[in-house]
Amino acid sequence: MANKKHRKKQKRMEILGSPPGTISISVLSPKPVIRVMAYGPDNYAEATLSNLDSVPEYLAKWPVTWINVDGLGDLNTINRLRDLFNLHALALEDVLSLHQRPKLERYNDHVFVVIQMLEPEPPVQNEQLSIFFGEKFVLTLQEHPGDCLDPIRTRIREAGGRLRLMGADYLAYCLMDAVVDSYFPRVDELGDRLEVLEDRVIGRPHPETVAAIHAVKRDLLSIRRVMFPLRETVNAMIRDGGRPITETTRVYLRDCYDHVIHSLDLLENDRESAGGLLEMYLSSVSNRMNEIMKVLTIIATIFIPLTFVVGIYGMNFDPDSSPFNMPELRSYFGYPAIMLIMAGITVGQLYYFWRKGWLTSDRHDGKR
Repeated sequence: MANKKHRKKQKRMEILGSPPGTISISVLSPKPVIRVMAYGPDNYAEATLSNLDSVPEYLAKWPVTWINVDGLGDLNTINRLRDLFNLHALALEDVLSLHQRPKLERYNDHVFVVIQMLEPEPPVQNEQLSIFFGEKFVLTLQEHPGDCLDPIRTRIREAGGRLRLMGADYLAYCLMDAVVDSYFPRVDELGDRLEVLEDRVIGRPHPETVAAIHAVKRDLLSIRRVMFPLRETVNAMIRDGGRPITETTRVYLRDCYDHVIHSLDLLENDRESAGGLLEMYLSSVSNRMNEIMKVLTIIATIFIPLTFVVGIYGMNFDPDSSPFNMPELRSYFGYPAIMLIMAGITVGQLYYFWRKGWLTSDRHDGKR
């Protein structure tokens, strides 16, 4: 998939109050690139087309024809596809509305599926993949060139695989399964990031760690937002009893459904871990603050009696005026005696704090 990290998300400009099925093209959408792959058990053909005029020949000659359109910036191409495959206007409206949630729609002679692909580089962004398939064709439309479907193209080029022996419904399943499988590396990557953040939270929490945790939670939520309705979509394809989905393909769709459920389980576990990390961070910060307050309190407690002693001997009493006015000020060993008393008070307090366990840290790593 092409690098789209800094590319602005393209969305169709909707006209408020327009009739259902109104088709409008965004001026920011790239011009379409049309690729066709047609195949049978013994051979295949592949080409990049400048227009759709030769598509009927592929449909008539080959058992299965896959037309992939990268870019939605040409209204004539969209209208031509509508006429070739008898596509419903509402379905084409959903194709051009690039914020659709995954769903399944059945029409007279074909099925329409919307699925969201993940871009390979962070942050998590989606690209809508619209799939139409019937008895002998699969039509896919994407926002931009580049996708995660190259393994399917490779399987078509290689002879002897199951894909070349099956129909268009199996190709549609393979495309959906490839998209679902592409979720796993991203989910694993987010899980690895959470493990690194856990070590940082336990070791030495920092405010930047909170921002990193929230970034992971945001990515997890973005993936869950497209995967949760995808579960319903795949399940609807399994339960759908009509053609062109055959009973053989439904068996494989159940495996795809298991992959979606597994990905959702991993996502939920990671979301719970991210929430636990935030609580752990707050607990670590609170514990660290308690450690700091304990140290400051001990220091202040030590100086309280010392301040009391020096405060007494800082009073301006004249021993010559009365024998009761601090006679120890004239003692030969008065100063060293007071220093020893103050040192004894400090040592005694430290010993008392140590016996109480107030000088030891509760953290396992021994750091304060």
